[in-house]
Amino acid sequence: MAADPTTTAIRSSARTGLDADALKRGVLDNLICLQARPPGIATPHDWYMALAYSVRDRMLARWAATFQTYAERDLRVTCYFSAEFLIGPQLGNNLVNLGIEANARAAMQALGQDLDALLAIEEEPGLGNGGLGRLAACYLDSLATLEIPSVGYGIRYEFGIFDQEIRDGWQVEVTDKWLQKGNPWEIVRPNVAYYVAFGGHTQSETDPQGRLRVQWIPAHMVKGVACDTPMLGFRVNTCNTLRLWKSEAVESFDLQDFNAGDYYQAVQEKVISETLSKVLYPNDEPEAGKRLRLAQQYFFVSCSLQDMLRLLDLKGEPVGRFADMFAAQLNDTHPSIAVAELMRLLVDVRLLPWDEAWSITRRTLAYTNHTLLPEALETWGLPLFRGLLPRPLEIIYEINRRFLDEIRQRYPGDDARLARMSMIDEAGEKKVRMAHLATVGCCAVNGVAALHSALLKQTVMRDFAQLWPERFHNVTNGVTPRRFMLLSNPGLARLLDKTVGEGWVTDLTRLRALEAHADDAAFQDEWRGVKRANKEALAQHMRSAVGVVVDPTALFDIQVKRIHEYKRQHLNALYVVTLYQRLRRDPQRAAAPRCFVFGGKAGAGVCNGQADHSTDQRCG
Repeated sequence: MAADPTTTAIRSSARTGLDADALKRGVLDNLICLQARPPGIATPHDWYMALAYSVRDRMLARWAATFQTYAERDLRVTCYFSAEFLIGPQLGNNLVNLGIEANARAAMQALGQDLDALLAIEEEPGLGNGGLGRLAACYLDSLATLEIPSVGYGIRYEFGIFDQEIRDGWQVEVTDKWLQKGNPWEIVRPNVAYYVAFGGHTQSETDPQGRLRVQWIPAHMVKGVACDTPMLGFRVNTCNTLRLWKSEAVESFDLQDFNAGDYYQAVQEKVISETLSKVLYPNDEPEAGKRLRLAQQYFFVSCSLQDMLRLLDLKGEPVGRFADMFAAQLNDTHPSIAVAELMRLLVDVRLLPWDEAWSITRRTLAYTNHTLLPEALETWGLPLFRGLLPRPLEIIYEINRRFLDEIRQRYPGDDARLARMSMIDEAGEKKVRMAHLATVGCCAVNGVAALHSALLKQTVMRDFAQLWPERFHNVTNGVTPRRFMLLSNPGLARLLDKTVGEGWVTDLTRLRALEAHADDAAFQDEWRGVKRANKEALAQHMRSAVGVVVDPTALFDIQVKRIHEYKRQHLNALYVVTLYQRLRRDPQRAAAPRCFVFGGKAGAGVCNGQADHSTDQRCG
């Protein structure tokens, strides 16, 4: 049968074609038409941007089709709320998911460019800091690969937490300007914007039906604008969305102040409003830092819930079906203000009765707990909360009042239990307990490992687990094998494909087939060869990056994570000293040569040249 000419044209199109020739033409088109850079004077970064735009072109048709499918069908969409999304560089990941890495390599080679060099140019998106953000990113990858309707909601930070430099053995923090050269994956949606209130006061009135209505009169408003990033699944057509919110002033320029000669006041509102999405996780030790952190959390949660209500309206569904159309997962306590904000939007804005709104809220939201340390569970002082979010605080008070009435009926006379379970901590400075708010207002609570989930029910959430045992369950953390195997360790991925077939990429249980090769000498040699090649590459990188020469045949003992007391780098360092002392006492002792590597960032101000050196917190 002759090929359909339309299909052939699409396959070879410079916009959508996946073969090397189409990619080559797409890169040249984007280099000239989007960047106005002829090949003869294009920089490596120009070539990277042209390739990234060309890959994005191939994702956009899938993205539009996915959205259209969700809009036309009666589907429940998973909304993942997270203050962090540690998504990592996107170019290599998208090439792998599209299955065109080899074609892209051939196309760039034909243009005189090295794909690996271009991949190295891409900035690490400053949208996350640690495991919580990486978990969020892995879920987005998994949801798209499983073709589950989903949206990730968070903040579009202009600056990451910080870039680390080591000077004279000390960490020095410099600004992480990850957006300074542009972000080819982002599509800004100026028409998708919402207003978020802060400060002010509330006033109550009775409506014509005799119902109490509360109006929030804010001191100021901020506008949140949607910035979308396509999240493509592995070798599927489903392309979901990461929607991040950028803060803007409602009015960015006051002409009256400008004409009066007050130039600073004319733009002050713009500067203050844009601070909300300026930097990832500001230092919250000073009061101003705490205020900004709480404002950031409320800002992205309010924008996200308003967006979900808008999408519900676009589908022509009544607000009563909100929980049937959306399920929102709260990644730790940072988005837990969603309980109060969804109630506010349903009661104050959509004018639903309290009980109906509470039923919708509880059926919509679920909460992931990430810590067992009581002191690490997020709380906010009442004066700060009241000054910034007066109406949400009133709603929290009402939720708490009704909840404590339920506890009194269930456990009469147990005042100690009431104090432990209240959303307001009355000991010392009164505080709002955000984990308690999330637990009461959600349909499910999960830990992130079997032991963690078991201890969660036995310790910090014991009272709640006794009250609602059916709400608590476990969801073990995992990471995507696409980025951390196919992309990061292609040699091992090829060996696995050869040994157990390619199905392991989306079904890791198939790796059990490796057990049959445990005593296979040929397989063991190939496995050692992959490891040796990776160690040689790492040794070469260490030599070029920091000038340290290491033996790639040595045992590499590596700890890379945030530098902090509870991460226990100090115990690892003591282990190094212990091994050294053993060798000094017994030089003939049999021991494998070892290379110890430490990597990670310390909290800003904890480990730098301006810190108190008497603590001897040198960064390795």
